[in-house]
Amino acid sequence: MALLFLNGGGMRGGPLNHQLQGAPLVGWAASAPKYRFFSVGDRFPAMAEAETGGRSVVGEVYDISLEVLREHLVPAEPPELELGLIELADGASCLATVLRKPYQGDDNLVDISNLGDWRRYRGWE
Repeated sequence: MALLFLNGGGMRGGPLNHQLQGAPLVGWAASAPKYRFFSVGDRFPAMAEAETGGRSVVGEVYDISLEVLREHLVPAEPPELELGLIELADGASCLATVLRKPYQGDDNLVDISNLGDWRRYRGWE
């Protein structure tokens, strides 16, 4: 089992939550304030560690089996994202999908760091 931070469609009520295969929600969380948060072509969110001007990103932490991660989640991720480690606001480390370095600066990115919340950005509240 591993802790996975989700900040997009995989969260409760999101269109991709079924991919978690019933993994238990540990709880709401926020990242440390050291990331930039983007909408990628208005299709999904992506976070990337920032050298300066970082913000906190809102999400949920799930206790997910490595089998579900390997067989359902990682293969379904778009090419712009990869599995990485992030820091949560409480200082803990957690797995998360992050923006691959070659895509940082891409024209399809809209910086939504000031919102820091995909649900708010998409009007899911």
